[in-house]
Amino acid sequence: MHSIGLLGAAVANNASWCDAVCRSHGHPGVFSSRLWSSPRHRLCFYPNAITLHPEVTVPEVLAAAAPSQPFAVKDSFARLDLAPAGFRLLVEASWIVGNGAPGGQSDDGLSWGKVTSPGELGGWETAWAGGSHGDGGPVFQPGLLSDQRSDVLACRRDGLIIAGAIVYTANRAAGISNLFSTGLPLDRLWASIQPTVAGLQPHLPAVGYEEGASLEAARQAGFRVLGPLRVWTR
Repeated sequence: MHSIGLLGAAVANNASWCDAVCRSHGHPGVFSSRLWSSPRHRLCFYPNAITLHPEVTVPEVLAAAAPSQPFAVKDSFARLDLAPAGFRLLVEASWIVGNGAPGGQSDDGLSWGKVTSPGELGGWETAWAGGSHGDGGPVFQPGLLSDQRSDVLACRRDGLIIAGAIVYTANRAAGISNLFSTGLPLDRLWASIQPTVAGLQPHLPAVGYEEGASLEAARQAGFRVLGPLRVWTR
């Protein structure tokens, strides 16, 4: 798959994952060929709209937003300027794709396993959130565990979760999201997750997006950048 196709797959995969999370809270999104939107949810870290085509315009995005209500937009191709409409730029990041390393256990001996029960999922989210669910309650609902496209992964040491990630398989890609560590350096985290994802989905590209130090660690682990994205919020 060429880079343009990989970028489109990464964007579409991420939109499918965001839709799954919103759907689990009773706010399924609406897909068109150019935009995904779920304007009524108020979940932290999840947008209300995602551009699916590089030529999406500001008026198209604003048409999906209810006036005067909070609204977040994932500008998947970093093409929009939403500041004149009252939005502020929240995140600048990059889409990435793995190098297709063979699957199996990582060289450093770390072992990843699937989270399979609601109790485990609650503990996983507590680790992901740094010990607190926040005011809005859990983001990740038990229903996600029955979604065959979703794998919630935990890396444990002495029974405690030291790292985690979610892999969502859709749109010809395995999307890595919500990657976190409570006890691993970023370089070890990324070096470990890549063969883990390849083991789960050996025939699909591993995609995602990152920024800052995590992006650099991903690149050192063999991921390459596909293109920029931005997140705007109002």
